[in-house]
Amino acid sequence: MDTARLSRFVSGLWDDEIVPQLVEYIRIPNKSPMFDAKWVEHGYMDAAVKLMETWARSKLAALPGATLEVVRLEGRTPLIYIDVPGQGDDTVMLYGHLDKQPEMTGWAEGLGPWTPVIKGDKLYGRGGADDGYAIFGSLAALLALHEQGIPHARCVVMIEACEESGSYDLPYYVDHLAARIGSPSLVVCLDSGCGNYDQLWLTTSLRGMTGGNLTVQVLEEGVHSGDASGVVPSSFRILRELLSRLEDPVTGQIKPKELYVEIPVQRVEQAKLSAEVLGDDIYDKFPWVDGMQPVTHDLAELVLNRTWRPQLAVTGIGGMPPLDSAGNVLRPQTSVKLSLRVPPTLNGAKAGEFLKQLLEKDPPYGAKVTFALEKDGSGWNAPQLSPWLEQAVADASQHYFGAPTTYMGEGGSIPFMGMLGEKFPKAQFLITGVLGPHSNAHGPNEFLHIPTGKKVSMVVAEVVARHHEQSSKA
Repeated sequence: MDTARLSRFVSGLWDDEIVPQLVEYIRIPNKSPMFDAKWVEHGYMDAAVKLMETWARSKLAALPGATLEVVRLEGRTPLIYIDVPGQGDDTVMLYGHLDKQPEMTGWAEGLGPWTPVIKGDKLYGRGGADDGYAIFGSLAALLALHEQGIPHARCVVMIEACEESGSYDLPYYVDHLAARIGSPSLVVCLDSGCGNYDQLWLTTSLRGMTGGNLTVQVLEEGVHSGDASGVVPSSFRILRELLSRLEDPVTGQIKPKELYVEIPVQRVEQAKLSAEVLGDDIYDKFPWVDGMQPVTHDLAELVLNRTWRPQLAVTGIGGMPPLDSAGNVLRPQTSVKLSLRVPPTLNGAKAGEFLKQLLEKDPPYGAKVTFALEKDGSGWNAPQLSPWLEQAVADASQHYFGAPTTYMGEGGSIPFMGMLGEKFPKAQFLITGVLGPHSNAHGPNEFLHIPTGKKVSMVVAEVVARHHEQSSKA
């Protein structure tokens, strides 16, 4: 393999075609079904699929025998399925998603979720980094191999449209396509993060999650606060008390031991190494207000907190009027949306059941307390890397980043990984991504760091080629 030639090819394809395609993709408000109940009627998901399908089909001629199908199961989001023939009996699966998180407030002047803006090396807008680039990066890798006549195994590209809603449609597609997929020996996922933009980061684990809407109701309708306060317990105060069953209000630590697991020694050591590499960047990457501090200055503990320990976020609130229309009323109810990240090896469904029982039992004052589970998904802990893969990623990181590979868990969730880990226990996994410092996926000012997108594509190409070399020896 001529790595310099591969770099030139991939970089040129990104500049000439992929970045312009991502610009148009960002314009499409194809929010995941959880955030757009009328996604079918609105048609944005179909528009995103069409954009990607059209570009991908234009490249199939350079991949002899390759086929593309937009698979549609009734009542479910679509899935793009690409099959690229290769040599040997092995299969490589490359995964990504095309649905997006909602708009979020707080975008800087001139930026917006559906307004693509290029500033230097960054492409701003919702979904470019999470995870619109995946189909383009995956095909760029395969096209680069074909451009040099380098053999690879059969490759299957799957791009789903439900990941940001918990991938609840994906199991149906995996079952529907099982015979066509086969048993991948290598899975490549480009939906993860990177600690910096200076080297290749491999994801070793992903937290699971559970969550839903917690509602506390005390009255049938609002009443004068001067008349009722001191007699009717505040729904907000009761809600705070319930949350304190789950989370220490002072430290933020999750209380129930049932939501913890023993952290593997290897992951602890990797956390320490990541902390040494990143230093204060572990927390400096966040947009702190003046004077704010992280929960601890023990850097390795911060890495473990965000990768192997349960943590709670309240992501929405209901039952409260805006400040400018909040009268002197004791409100009848308060609702919050809870997002609980759980350790990689904890069963997500069981965590959800535990959470519901914890919050609903013995309601204070006899209040009406309901916790409506919306989602649950188990996390994922990567299997031990085979020597060939460990060496391949080390070489690729040096070739394209000029630095060694670094390993670290991620705090987010990719439901597909847990599902594949169960279905294909012998597969090897290359999980990486472009979500680095300040890229702010799900929040305002999300951006794709274009040079990292290019380099990740190059790494995938080299690893897929090395996979075939290894398979040929077996």
